[in-house]
Amino acid sequence: MLKRLKNVSKAQFIYFCIIALTAFGLGLSNDVLANYFKDAYKITAYQRGIIEFPRELPGVLVIFIVASLSLFSDIRIAMMAQVLSIVGIGALGFITPPFAIMLIFIFINSVGMHMFMPLQDSIGMSLIKDENIGKRMGQYKGVSTIFTMLAGILVFIGFRVGFFSFTSKWKWIFIIAASILMVVFILLLILEKQAGRSIKSHKKVNFIFRKEYKYYYTLVVMWGVQKQIMIVYGPWVLIEILNKKADTLAILGIIGSFIGIFFIPAVGRWIDRFGIKKLLYADALSFIVVYLVYGLLSAGFSTGALPIIGIPVIMAYMLFIFDKMSTQMGMVRTIYLRSIAVKTSDITPTLSLGLSLDHSVSIICAYAGGIIWSLWGPQYIFFLAASLSLVNLYVASKVKEEKAVQRKG
Repeated sequence: MLKRLKNVSKAQFIYFCIIALTAFGLGLSNDVLANYFKDAYKITAYQRGIIEFPRELPGVLVIFIVASLSLFSDIRIAMMAQVLSIVGIGALGFITPPFAIMLIFIFINSVGMHMFMPLQDSIGMSLIKDENIGKRMGQYKGVSTIFTMLAGILVFIGFRVGFFSFTSKWKWIFIIAASILMVVFILLLILEKQAGRSIKSHKKVNFIFRKEYKYYYTLVVMWGVQKQIMIVYGPWVLIEILNKKADTLAILGIIGSFIGIFFIPAVGRWIDRFGIKKLLYADALSFIVVYLVYGLLSAGFSTGALPIIGIPVIMAYMLFIFDKMSTQMGMVRTIYLRSIAVKTSDITPTLSLGLSLDHSVSIICAYAGGIIWSLWGPQYIFFLAASLSLVNLYVASKVKEEKAVQRKG
């Protein structure tokens, strides 16, 4: 991959550094929050679902936040996002506040993180000047995955040697994450000077909702269901039922990221080669299989029918790793939107709307998932997700074969 990055422009190289360090910072903060909640606050599955409200609410509000800041460039808004993330996670590094205060800082950090999400893709696509968008987007995701893996290595070593701890006075893992995000802020300043004019900024406050994008909206809503169940309750099976700590999840993340270094750029090439329709089919089928098997394993673990050692645990680990890779298939949705965009100026506001839609569903699923887990058992959360994922198959059947690289005026 590094050889392929030799042909990038200076602005693209800076952007690669930004997404690399952002992934590294998130790997040291957002990716370990589940263990933080468990170790520092001893929460239950029901409380885990409730916590997702302040974590996911910014995703619903992001379209209004980005629209209210539309007088600023995408890069300027991205810098504001980094400041919020730094304040939110940095504060938790220096103090262990009461539960309610902790949720406020989680909210602040989440606002910054969610503001940056649509801008990251929008800025990245603005810097692509050739027609191989799938290949370049795959490279973006591949670099991000490499640094997610490096963060996982640091998490594993840090917790194993005792340098990182969620029960100590200072949470060094969060302090380091905040410091890394400060470097990202500086790189965004440099990028603005280097390529600010080439990155389109949409000055008009505009909420895009077009019938042409109905299948994209459907995909992001379904992603909201899938993401919340697998990202929240998938790890919670390992943490709550199997009693696994941050170092174990870090190792699984490292393995998934290492595979993803090769898998994700390949997905980009497959988009260019096979088209979006076939990739959407593959995405839908992968989620259905993962949820069904994870549900069966969860049922076995929670009822005692399966041992919490040996092959069943290894299977759970494999599904966790596979899911880490499958979540990166999100670029298929982004490139699909680009291929059907009526105007290129629709992309950023539509990505923001999509983020809001998927997070609206996420909040409901998080709360409902906590109730389902508490009343009936974890397996029913995953069986429900598998059933709903059939909608993705329907959407894939309706998507017309179009060139993913097509750019419209």
